[in-house]
Amino acid sequence: MSTIFLRILPPAMVVRRPHRMIERHVVAYRRQWLIIVSGFFEPLLYLLSMRAGLGSLVGTVTVAGKAVPYDAFVAPALMASSAMNGAIFDSTGNVMHRLKYARIYDAALATPMGPGDVAVGEISWALIRGQMYAISFLGVMAALGLVDTWWSLLALPACALIGLTFASIGFVCTTYMRGWADLEIVTTATMPLFLFSATFFPTSSYGSWAWVVQLSPLYHGVALVRAANAGVWTASVVGHVAVLVGLSAVALVVAARRVDSLLRK
Repeated sequence: MSTIFLRILPPAMVVRRPHRMIERHVVAYRRQWLIIVSGFFEPLLYLLSMRAGLGSLVGTVTVAGKAVPYDAFVAPALMASSAMNGAIFDSTGNVMHRLKYARIYDAALATPMGPGDVAVGEISWALIRGQMYAISFLGVMAALGLVDTWWSLLALPACALIGLTFASIGFVCTTYMRGWADLEIVTTATMPLFLFSATFFPTSSYGSWAWVVQLSPLYHGVALVRAANAGVWTASVVGHVAVLVGLSAVALVVAARRVDSLLRK
C-alpha cells in the first residue's frame, strides 16, 4: 500500500532518501569544520559586549512577569539568532553554489533520489548546522551563569524549530536567485530581523509598532527560547509554535516543488 501511495504522489512530494544528501555534506565538510561554526561567533560577541557593558546600565527586564538581568534577557534571543544564522547561511549561499554552479543536484537526480529528497536533505543539513550553533551557545550561557533552570534544555527543540523555519524559507528564496549578487538581499533581510525581533528590547518598548515586530518569524522563535530559559510558560507559546510550524510546512512544500521545476526542465 505504501508503494501505491508513493506512486500517486507528485514526484516533488516523494521523500525516501534525504539522508544521502546529509551523508554527502558530512563527507564534504569533515575537513572544513571552521566554516560550519563561523556564524556562531557574531551572536556570541554581542552577548559578551552586552554582559560587559550595557547589562550593568539597564538592570533587569521583565519576562512574563519574572524579572531577569538584562544579559539573561538578551542571551536567549541571541541563541535564537545563532540558530537562524546557521540555517540561513547554509540554505542560501551554499545551496546557490550546489544548484547553479557545482550542479550537485543534477547529479543527485541521476540516482534514485528525487526532488523531495534533495529539498528535505538540504533543509535537514541546514537545520543540523543551526542546532550545532544552538547547543554551543547554550553551553556558553551555562558557563556564564545565565542558565538557572532545567527548563532551559527546551530551548534546544525551540531552536530546532527556528532552524527548520529559516532553512526552509532560505532554500525557497535561493531557488529564485539569479546569481551571487542576489545574496546581498539575504543580509538586507536578516539584519532587520536580528535587530527588531524583540532581541534587545521587550515588545512593549516598541509602542504602537509592536505589531510589526510580531510579523517577524525570529520574534516567535525568540519568545520560545526566552520562555524556556526563564522557565515561564504562557498560552502564547502555542501561538508561537503554530506560526513557526505553519511557515515551515508551507516552505517545505514550495521548496520541493521549486527543485522539481528547476531540475526537471
